[in-house]
Amino acid sequence: MSLFRTELRRLAKRRFARWMTAGGLLVLVLVAAGMFFSNQKIGPEQWAAAERRAEQQYQEQVRWAETERANCERAKASGANVDYYPPDCADISPPPRESIEAEWFLPSTFDFRETFGELLIPLAAILGMVGFVVGASFVGAEWNTGGMMNLLLWRPKRLTVLLTKLGALLTGLVALALPATAAWFGSMWLIANWRGSTAGMTSGTWQSFLLTGLRGIVLALVAATVGFALASLGRHTAMALGGAIAVMVVGQVGLGILLEIAGVRFAEAWLLPTYALAWMTKTITLQDWRSCNATYTGECQPATLDITWQHSSVLFTAGVVLFLGAALWAMRRRDIT
Repeated sequence: MSLFRTELRRLAKRRFARWMTAGGLLVLVLVAAGMFFSNQKIGPEQWAAAERRAEQQYQEQVRWAETERANCERAKASGANVDYYPPDCADISPPPRESIEAEWFLPSTFDFRETFGELLIPLAAILGMVGFVVGASFVGAEWNTGGMMNLLLWRPKRLTVLLTKLGALLTGLVALALPATAAWFGSMWLIANWRGSTAGMTSGTWQSFLLTGLRGIVLALVAATVGFALASLGRHTAMALGGAIAVMVVGQVGLGILLEIAGVRFAEAWLLPTYALAWMTKTITLQDWRSCNATYTGECQPATLDITWQHSSVLFTAGVVLFLGAALWAMRRRDIT
């Protein structure tokens, strides 16, 4: 019997993996439902209602200006302290009608071209979380229950067993991520048709969205590999989950506060979420408002630092090599007990 097929079946039959996958998919369904019910398609009725709201707002401003102008004139006629009024009460006037735009009062609408790229980030985050937790439990449970020892009696090649498990995990994650991503594209496209707009879509825009979705799947595979490696190192699922909590709560939150107190420039460049976001969006520009770059017009512009997806790829590659390499080294050197 093929070890790879056996591991795939074991992964598919794990109740924790099923429940975790179902939970991640449920979150995506809830997000899609929220997008559907919180947006509307903009048509003549919505524009007419927005024009009425804009006119109503303008009339309120006119009434306010008339009232304040009358109060100003009465206050000055009585000789009261009117420092909070202008020298000439006639200066109190409503804003011009054209300054109150109807667009301000339009309901929320889902513009697929402008918004969908941002919605690929929560998809990647959920897939990454599912991959990390399932990857950690997949190998951690084997160590904790003694299943790894039994498996090595049947197939004594340690590194082959561990890498086959990892291969089965990543294959299963890809089998989940590809249809989930395709369904995400399809559902958001339908929501945009029903509750928004799909105007302006070009082949270049589609290509950009597809590449972003692919980067999200790669990010999930990296998270699954790191979770798998940490659990294998600690020979327990809690090792990976505890490490993740320590990194995110202690390492990221605590480090962020410490860097801010110390006044370190571009403190976000030391935080892992920055690189995950840069990987998905291709570039993040950090700003240091404590620095001033004078322009020819005399303006003060903050110093900037660009974090690109290339920086993120180097960090992720180093992390996978480090943790997976350590797990393979420990598997080869340590006793199986």
